[in-house]
Amino acid sequence: MPAYHSKLNNDDTPVIGNIAFLPIRTTVKGPAPRTESEEDIIDETLNYFKANVFFKNYEIKGTADRLLIYLTLYATDCIVKLQKSPNKNQALKDMYSLAISRFSLPGEAGFPLNAVYAKPQGNDVEKMRSYLTQCRQELGQRMVEKVFGNSDTPSKWWTCFSRRKFMDKTLTPLGQQI
Repeated sequence: MPAYHSKLNNDDTPVIGNIAFLPIRTTVKGPAPRTESEEDIIDETLNYFKANVFFKNYEIKGTADRLLIYLTLYATDCIVKLQKSPNKNQALKDMYSLAISRFSLPGEAGFPLNAVYAKPQGNDVEKMRSYLTQCRQELGQRMVEKVFGNSDTPSKWWTCFSRRKFMDKTLTPLGQQI
């Protein structure tokens, strides 16, 4: 069975480095264009997460796939953090602090997939950092809703994926705890 790829892969999508700069449904302030469509890249990440996380290899078919890979790796870090959250309110705080914490961009030493991502140039560095931060914040908020739902404890059907590593990679540098 092949991995799920983004439905948003197309040639006319703007890019930063070689990551798609896609619109998202969000209330979080940032550079991403807003959309009212049914499904955005954040929804795709959450919907495909449980299936894609089992893959060790992933064929990139477009720039949106690179963003999907990044967000899937981030979702894994989110689940590890959510597993330790005692309640939904604390989980929202934990997701916000994880989203805004310092992270490596493509081309920097701590980035796990430098071989498949292009280093952003000039003004694109800050634009990429802002865009990925906005995506991380939105993904964290939606992840809390998926993992906790109406309960005040995390769902075991989501937290069981905390030990899985998509493509055998993690965004968290070796030795650093989430």
